[in-house]
Amino acid sequence: MENDFGIIVTAYQYTENLPNAIDSLLNMKYQNFMVYVVCDNCPPFTYRENDERVVILHPPEIFTNQVKSHFYAIEKFKRQHNRVVIIDSDNLVDPNFLNGLTPWFNRGYEAVQGVRTAKNINTTLACLDAIGELYYLYYDRIILFGIRSSSMLSGSGMAFTTSLYHECLGNYNQTGAGFDKVLQFNLLSRNKRIAFAKEAIVYDEKTAHSDQLIKQRARWNNTWFKYFPYSLKLMIKGIAHFSINQLLYGFILFRPPLFILLGITSLIIIINFFTFPLYNLYWFTACILFLSGFLLALKQLKAPTKFYKTLFIAPKFIFLQVLSLFKARKANQYSVATEHHFHKPKEEIEK
Repeated sequence: MENDFGIIVTAYQYTENLPNAIDSLLNMKYQNFMVYVVCDNCPPFTYRENDERVVILHPPEIFTNQVKSHFYAIEKFKRQHNRVVIIDSDNLVDPNFLNGLTPWFNRGYEAVQGVRTAKNINTTLACLDAIGELYYLYYDRIILFGIRSSSMLSGSGMAFTTSLYHECLGNYNQTGAGFDKVLQFNLLSRNKRIAFAKEAIVYDEKTAHSDQLIKQRARWNNTWFKYFPYSLKLMIKGIAHFSINQLLYGFILFRPPLFILLGITSLIIIINFFTFPLYNLYWFTACILFLSGFLLALKQLKAPTKFYKTLFIAPKFIFLQVLSLFKARKANQYSVATEHHFHKPKEEIEK
């Protein structure tokens, strides 16, 4: 069966980057696709080119919910696409993006995650954000899939068989961020493996300003606390079903955000100074191993030199994430969209 892709681009309030996103999609080498742009609570938007492959949708109601936008687009499909692709409005795609996804569907996979890489590294915060993306790319996608589990989903740059996506999220009625957490749980509960397609590249806008970062991380922290029980359920399923896929995936989901992990480790080290000082030898060793693993990820993924220099400013990045932790409870009050200051693709794709 030929792969026929329905590409869904979701925009909430902001449409500034939509022309760039659509241009990049229409420039792809694989041609069996259509683009459905859902403009939720956006000002009137029309694509400057009259291309029959692009369908612009303005829902009659405000969704503030990505999944509702996805299914609104699916209901408006011009033909029965057997593959659905999720793209954010601030993304650009590589011309070979769909060519990178196709082989995995041909091998029988029903869910595939591509590579998200930074398209802007113009500020220190954007660089630090991109560094974190590289760490998760290496361990949560490349390595995790390589050891017979599944690639973590990124929220965009991902594709599914349309039937499976409908099966997993057709009854989704949650509010706020975190639909990808629910989707991951539903996929892994069915013991589906999420493939990692290193050739399917999406360029993602990184947060370049403090207020953006705090609000974005507040939403992300909120989703980790909200869906934390999913990790335990998957590990139990993995043990019960002798499934490496479920067990390892659940274990990775169990891990808190890195800045929380760092905070817990620092607290334990301080306590040990007053109680069991010798135990800190183990903790210092663990910290060295973690740092070595972090640097290994950057080296393996050929991070640019400026990333290493930016690491010296990492404490500021961690501090902003700590601030976001105090806003996590009210995260759903913030816009579901992160406002970006968009850039031309050229400098942002550089490595």
